[in-house]
Amino acid sequence: MSSKYTYLIAVLAVVLLTNCNSTSKKQLTATKDYNAYLDISTNETLERVKENEIFWSNKLEKTPNQYGYHSKLASTYTQYFSATGEVEYLKKSEKELLKVNDITQYNNPSYLKSLAYNYISQHKFKAALELLEKAEALQGNLQETRKMLFDVHLELGNYSAAQSYLETIENFSDFDYLIRLSKWSDHKGNLNAAIKYMEKAMAIAESSNLKSLKLWSYTNIADFYGHSGDIEKSYNHFLKALEIDPNDAYAKKGIAWIVYSHEKNPDEALRILNTVTETYKAPDYYLLKSEIAHYKGDIEMSTSQLERYHTAMQNKAYGDMYNKYNVLLYIDENSRLEDAIAIAKTEIENRPTPQSYDLLAWSYFKNGNLEDALQIVEKHIINKTYEPATLYHVAEIYKATGKTEDLKPLKKELLASLYELGPSMEDKINQL
Repeated sequence: MSSKYTYLIAVLAVVLLTNCNSTSKKQLTATKDYNAYLDISTNETLERVKENEIFWSNKLEKTPNQYGYHSKLASTYTQYFSATGEVEYLKKSEKELLKVNDITQYNNPSYLKSLAYNYISQHKFKAALELLEKAEALQGNLQETRKMLFDVHLELGNYSAAQSYLETIENFSDFDYLIRLSKWSDHKGNLNAAIKYMEKAMAIAESSNLKSLKLWSYTNIADFYGHSGDIEKSYNHFLKALEIDPNDAYAKKGIAWIVYSHEKNPDEALRILNTVTETYKAPDYYLLKSEIAHYKGDIEMSTSQLERYHTAMQNKAYGDMYNKYNVLLYIDENSRLEDAIAIAKTEIENRPTPQSYDLLAWSYFKNGNLEDALQIVEKHIINKTYEPATLYHVAEIYKATGKTEDLKPLKKELLASLYELGPSMEDKINQL
């Protein structure tokens, strides 16, 4: 690690620590702000989706030769998945999209992209890329295809290709371009630029007054504000998202994280999450509840939530969607370490990103293979990602291998990132 990089990290850490310390003295959340969103007797989004399912199912039954109805039904199932987190709806959507693509002999760019989007949600990125390359060759709505190609190449770690596609869609007045430029800036470690471009995209969403764009903008900018230490702005934008959709699980999860990580109030965080998981069944919410319960010392609840996660993972429909979580969980439980290594290798095959290599390095480290862990860090991870969770793993590997000078700036950066990592990590970082 260069001295210039070390100095920069140290300076940034001091700035971030100053910001975090200045905000941690202030109570930001209030139950009166969000309580009304926790006790929603009806889910308008879900009711609308149910009506759409009945409508398009009936249309398809009456006129089965109208293959476009398969696409409409697929879209409905995708909305079901977004509203409930239940993977069965994602698989139902895939089934309908496979039908319509079979009928059109994989020669319709729109249907190809719809199936690619589904595969992205399932973390089948290579399959999505193959479909998008077919869509690109067909030339239909090429700009939209290029936007999705940027997304997939970024997920796959094909960063040169991703940058090339980003350049082909450059348009600073286009919402879709700005959100991708923001994502690219974040990938490059330039959080200030990521926020700037997301704010520009948010302004476009607000001027268009399209609920879906505003909702997406608010939750994403809320995440970025949290990363930068501006917790109050993060909180306010999660609230804005709930004004648009009172059932938005992600926004409630974001508020729960603020209550837990910033305000150290695990009971209230769990109260919020318990209302979410009554209707939203994404397995990672069980892991978050387990972490918070463990932090407050409720081992019984922590264990029961882990059991719910393990039960969910028995559903083969999840495929590779939760590989990352499974690797980290096996390591944390100090069980099935060989399985963790195997899954990490699968994830690298699926998407050879620094984060995927981190899973393998961390698995090797926990299995006692320090030499291979360090080699992966230096070849595939360091200076290639700025994710705090990944950098914590790097720091532990550096400590174990005696790289104390390289460890020092990482420790400072990690202490500055405690909000993102969560309060349960503070002791571990201080012991580095």
